[in-house]
Amino acid sequence: MSSSARIMADIRQRIADGRLRPGDRVPSTRQLARDWGVALATAAKALTLLAQEGVVVAEPRVGTIVAEPRGGKPARRPVASEGELARERIVRAAIEIADADGLPELTMRALAGRLGVATMSLYRHVGGKDDLVMLMVEAVFADFPLPADPPPGWRAALEVSARVQWAVYRAHPWMARVTPLTRPLPVVGLLKHSELVMSALRETGLDPVTKMYVQILVYSYAQGIAVHMELERQARASTGITDEEWMSGQEEALQMIARSSPAFGALLEELGDFDMDLDRLFEFGLGPLLDGLAPMIEAGQAGAL
Repeated sequence: MSSSARIMADIRQRIADGRLRPGDRVPSTRQLARDWGVALATAAKALTLLAQEGVVVAEPRVGTIVAEPRGGKPARRPVASEGELARERIVRAAIEIADADGLPELTMRALAGRLGVATMSLYRHVGGKDDLVMLMVEAVFADFPLPADPPPGWRAALEVSARVQWAVYRAHPWMARVTPLTRPLPVVGLLKHSELVMSALRETGLDPVTKMYVQILVYSYAQGIAVHMELERQARASTGITDEEWMSGQEEALQMIARSSPAFGALLEELGDFDMDLDRLFEFGLGPLLDGLAPMIEAGQAGAL
């Protein structure tokens, strides 16, 4: 089965099981190219063929949407009245745009077009893009709550915080670029992580600065790896090639490096086809990170007795 045929089959399946309903926007050409690792032309071909079959239809100012299952007039996303337009709906639509096309593509005009309202009407519900992004961050963290009953012990608490944060960034890669370490956002979701970590470290005997550094280290570990998911998506969008395709085009440069750096060159030869799997990297480093903190924290606990 060709790549375009696989994309078409996937979209048909999403429609069949209800994940995409009549009037819903289907993934854009750019998003499909990124998700499937194919050329833009291949993704565009899949959408064109689906349109010819009557499965999807292009809507002005909205994009490609799912057509009505029966023949006749294709589905048009209803234009919302001012009374129907709620902040929650705005925020969710904004998250969908950021997930599909990246945060730079999220503009108030694009958001209004997706919702079918006038751009200025959005400002009755959000103060602007900065305010909107804060609401988006809050909504995303609410979708990935910490356990209602915190796990016992400092290590389990730090581990669950790191894993929940990783799940957030994995689902919404743009998030890693809008939660800066030096300018933390005052959102409830992030504060809950701080509360979990500080509660776990309360009886360790660590001084306040060390406790803060422990929290920052765990936070920046998940964020620091996750930011590369968004960087890769941006690079793929701007170049149209995957990271694997880019690496294959760097063979001459790598050979030059190998000749000038014998130890690194030997490593490259031993590695062979290395797969940069960020999920695996996260798992690889989390345990050693906590192992490294253990002597300091446990010594603090012993001193506090």
